[in-house]
Amino acid sequence: MPHRLTTERLALFGTLLATFGELHPACDHWAQGSKTASRKRLYGKDLVHADGTPAAPDTTRPTMTTSTLGRRSVACHVASYTAVQLGATIAITRAFGYRITPAALLAGAAINAGTHAAIDRGALLLWLAKRTKKTGYIEHFQAVRMDDDGTLTREVNGPGTAWMELDAALHRAIGIGAAAITTWLTTRPGGRR
Repeated sequence: MPHRLTTERLALFGTLLATFGELHPACDHWAQGSKTASRKRLYGKDLVHADGTPAAPDTTRPTMTTSTLGRRSVACHVASYTAVQLGATIAITRAFGYRITPAALLAGAAINAGTHAAIDRGALLLWLAKRTKKTGYIEHFQAVRMDDDGTLTREVNGPGTAWMELDAALHRAIGIGAAAITTWLTTRPGGRR
């Protein structure tokens, strides 16, 4: 017969794992805005306005580099992702009569948020793909999109691409670690003081 603490830990871990993993697609595809999604991987030193339009040399409107716009966009996405994840985690665990300690809750959210930002920015995912020899997978499984005028373009990182599959797999794998750490911090001796 399992020890009561073991049962508690397994139940909490399973609940967190399901919550983190199953919410990921909803946060990426429903909570994230279209403009945020299209701008979060922007890099460069060209000056643009907050709406992404190129800045003229004589503009009086505020400007930023394309890299800054990309970082702002990913930060906006991660903020909404984290808010949904925290809210759902609290609601689900409390609905079942369980309370996760604030430090544990924030640790799990910080792990998911920080890694989500790094992966979604793109450079880390490409680095990992090169290190694990997955660049051929990314290059082969792209999507073709048709613009309003009928022009076909290849897209390396949108829906239907290997990039998106690798992105989701990384987020879910990291969610296992975040769920395990949240569980351990909540249930460790002295964790509920």
